[in-house]
Amino acid sequence: MTHYLDFEKPLAEIEGKAEELRAMARSNEEMDIEAEARALDQKATNLLKDLYSKLTPWRKCQIARHPERPHCRDYIEALFTEYTPLAGDRAFGDDHAVLGGLARFNDRPVVVIGHEKGHDTSSRLTHNFGMARPEGYRKAIRLMDIAHRFGLPVITLVDTPGAYPGKGAEERGQSEAIARSTEKCLQIGVPLVSVIIGEGGSGGAVAFATANRIAMLEYSVYSVISPEGCASILWKNAEKMREAAEALRLTAQDLKKLGVCDRIIPEPLGGAHRDKAATIEAVGEAISAMLGEFDGSAPDALVEARRKKFLNLGSKGLAA
Repeated sequence: MTHYLDFEKPLAEIEGKAEELRAMARSNEEMDIEAEARALDQKATNLLKDLYSKLTPWRKCQIARHPERPHCRDYIEALFTEYTPLAGDRAFGDDHAVLGGLARFNDRPVVVIGHEKGHDTSSRLTHNFGMARPEGYRKAIRLMDIAHRFGLPVITLVDTPGAYPGKGAEERGQSEAIARSTEKCLQIGVPLVSVIIGEGGSGGAVAFATANRIAMLEYSVYSVISPEGCASILWKNAEKMREAAEALRLTAQDLKKLGVCDRIIPEPLGGAHRDKAATIEAVGEAISAMLGEFDGSAPDALVEARRKKFLNLGSKGLAA
């Protein structure tokens, strides 16, 4: 059953009527309703185009959080071969919110790391809704160390509301783990490319996305805080999230102008969840292109270019 966002309610009615007609036809072969159903399909397509031609930042946040978007595991299964997951941080335990391991991308050995949110209630609880604990970031550090040692490119897939804010996570050094992971991103002498596939929330995202190249899906978001959190702090009212989303400049289009994002990956009409295969293919092409930019680059040059990239952030100013 398709999950519709609140601004897609009119679309839900039209597509629901078309499906009702087809269900009636399946139960009664004498009924000929295909022409009416096709007319409703065209009406739904036109409405979808209209809705997605004028998306606000808040609506893009809603799309980025859509539960049916392809998640990290979907990309790994479709784009990588010989994936061998590695678990644990060699200190405390394993964090299921972070997936990572050795794999081949276009037959090239790589290390892939990403946040996994899960696709149903059970898996979302298992993966803690993509909110990593300290052991998740320390697992990522361990994987990046392996990549550096064996000269393997690192690919990160970012999709998290932010690092887990629980008491246990704080007791085990959440902020230190995030800082160490960000530091490790800046130190490894191999190509590091990152794709924001949904939400890029706060330090939990930066810890994986301090990369040579950052790509964002068209309707993904990347920000220092969620719109609801920002609204709660600035206006003492989480209902002001629409205004906060505007002010945060968190969309792929804004971040491309500001120099935070290097490329935008187009999504199918209606968002990634409406055509997962096409979205995953587009992400694969973007990763391939970004990795290709660093073929033959020396380790020292990769580290220096990455450091300069982040030292130069903000040089365009907010008027960009």
